Amino acid sequence: GEDTWETLRFGETLIMTKAEVQESFMTYEIYDDTLTLRLVQEACRMLDVSSEVVLKLFGEYFFSFCKMSGYDTMLRTLGGNLVDFIENLDALHSYLALSYEQMNAPSFRVEKTEDGKMLLHYYSDRRGLYHIVPGIIEAVAKDFFDSQVHMTILNQSEENEHTGKKEHVVFLVVQMTNKAKKRSQLAGSDNSADTEDRKMKSRYATLPPCPGRRAPWEIVRSIVKFGQGNLMNSFTPCYPKKLWIEEQTFCNAFPFHIVFDDNLKVKQTGVNIQKFVPGLQTMDIKLDEYFSIVHPEVTFNIESIRKFINSQFVLKTRREMLPESSQQQSMLKLRGQMVWMTSLNCMVYLCSPKLRSLQELEKRGLHISDIAPHDMTRDLILLNQQRLAEIELSNQLERKKEELRVLSRNLEVEKKKTETLLYAMLPRHVANQLKEGKKVESGEFKVCTILFSDVVTFTNICAACEPIQIVNMLNSMYSRFDRLTNVHDVYKVETIGDAYMVVGGVPVPTSSHAERVANFALGMRIAAREVTNPITANPIQIRVGLHTGPVLAGVVGEKMPRYCLFGDTVNTASRMESHGVPDHIHLSPTTYRELENKGFEITERGEIQVKGKGLMTTYFLLQNLGLSEDRIMGRGAEEPYVYSDGQEEVTENRPGEQAWGKKDLENGGSEDSSPSLQGDLSNDAFSSRFCQLL
Repeated sequence: GEDTWETLRFGETLIMTKAEVQESFMTYEIYDDTLTLRLVQEACRMLDVSSEVVLKLFGEYFFSFCKMSGYDTMLRTLGGNLVDFIENLDALHSYLALSYEQMNAPSFRVEKTEDGKMLLHYYSDRRGLYHIVPGIIEAVAKDFFDSQVHMTILNQSEENEHTGKKEHVVFLVVQMTNKAKKRSQLAGSDNSADTEDRKMKSRYATLPPCPGRRAPWEIVRSIVKFGQGNLMNSFTPCYPKKLWIEEQTFCNAFPFHIVFDDNLKVKQTGVNIQKFVPGLQTMDIKLDEYFSIVHPEVTFNIESIRKFINSQFVLKTRREMLPESSQQQSMLKLRGQMVWMTSLNCMVYLCSPKLRSLQELEKRGLHISDIAPHDMTRDLILLNQQRLAEIELSNQLERKKEELRVLSRNLEVEKKKTETLLYAMLPRHVANQLKEGKKVESGEFKVCTILFSDVVTFTNICAACEPIQIVNMLNSMYSRFDRLTNVHDVYKVETIGDAYMVVGGVPVPTSSHAERVANFALGMRIAAREVTNPITANPIQIRVGLHTGPVLAGVVGEKMPRYCLFGDTVNTASRMESHGVPDHIHLSPTTYRELENKGFEITERGEIQVKGKGLMTTYFLLQNLGLSEDRIMGRGAEEPYVYSDGQEEVTENRPGEQAWGKKDLENGGSEDSSPSLQGDLSNDAFSSRFCQLL
């Protein structure tokens, strides 16, 4: 899956063993083998298996991938048995090289030993990949030939060829058909059936032939003989006593052919090879003086050629041996088959020009008329011209697809940034409704807790400092406060200057709203001590006020919508802050009742005169007896505190219901004047530490 692929590409440990490869690959692009080997090494590390296992599994999957990619019929028709299939793999690679021009394919050669064993010779200059071969061959045998194959490595060596060192691996191939296995398993239980089979065989074998012509029963016998093949297997070719073709006609009919002896001396050539390589008209000239072997990458001698007699050979003209007028053109490549003639001790090379397109035909100074009418190279060039156009179109589509994928990924990143910014301004469910184009209805919340805070002597600080210092101080403070909103899951409503407003129980109702806001307030007080006053370099002090009650909440505005709270609860919470004491958390009576017996240390302040409210008995929140500072701040190794909530339903506003008006935050910025404590405080109501502070 995608997750495993990402882990394979980038690794999952601190050890630098990751594959570090690109995210995607193009179909017709050639990639270095170091990428493959890095992926194999990382897969071995992840799966804790050897590279041999990974490469063999890759070989099995690669065969399935080729079938799914449209090569199924081509592979099935490559050979009637496993030996023919393997011997024609080089021809298949030669054909695929028309589409994959830089493909560096291996070479295969099958050898039958005197005792009937089959040896598979694998040659490649791409080292370390030979374990893929057993996976491919075993999958081919199972799927195409209904047989089981077991392959063992007999020898592994490096051979020096003209192109450099080539890896040579010899496999012992043991093949057993599934039918043979079934027959061996059922041999003991079918004695009566075997007896009848033998009777039928003997009956057909003793039928007399008709004189003068082949008996019909002889034809039937060749078809229905049990265990001895069919009519095709009994075919015997008939050869003429002499070759009925003139030498001149043969050289014209096969204009691209070369006959040479075991010393590579040229004995005969086709007319068009003489035309494009004039030096071959000189008899007994050595072939390797004018040509080099491109494929298979072997030494140019008769022994190496006979070793790869079943492979397609590609020869390329040597530039220095051509006339000066032809040296500026692309070098002619010939592709064809080598056939050894034992009686003459010579080799005939039946070939055609190796061309991929009409453009290559022009570059080599050739014309369609130079190729014999019976030569399929004519059709191959024309068909491949269309194929190359389709490949180029496919490449363009793949590149556009990759560009779109990258753009889509970048768009998704930007979308997440936008959503993060939107969710920071509005509650998630409200933001989602706005994104969907829905109208967000205002809702009434029966109970919630609202917090206001401000910085003590903020006006004096602003008068004595540069604006950038004020911005840096507020940013440092608000960044700490914002982190605490995530720790205690409270909603930040807004900030105005030095005023910070938070609510618990809105927009998601929760029974622990007062506890969350109270712990948040305790965290604010701790965090504020970490922010310094630009004037005095001492920690700043804040005032905090809390009130609990009902509110109406909704989205206000269209150009820059805000989620706002309305109601007297907002006004009262602001009064708790403005009538508070520096470095203290001021509670209203309703908030006190919500926090009572919840593990908080609370002390009574006494009755004070609150603007617009008259006399109110208020309280100070001192600490949470059950939580440490680290848990309140959400830091260290301790797990964050988990609140036990009873979810409440939001009551939507009903038609005709009047919304509460939002009051001005009066006195919210009057840090210079502390509230009067004339007779409002009782000495019994404060702890000794607070009395000393006063």
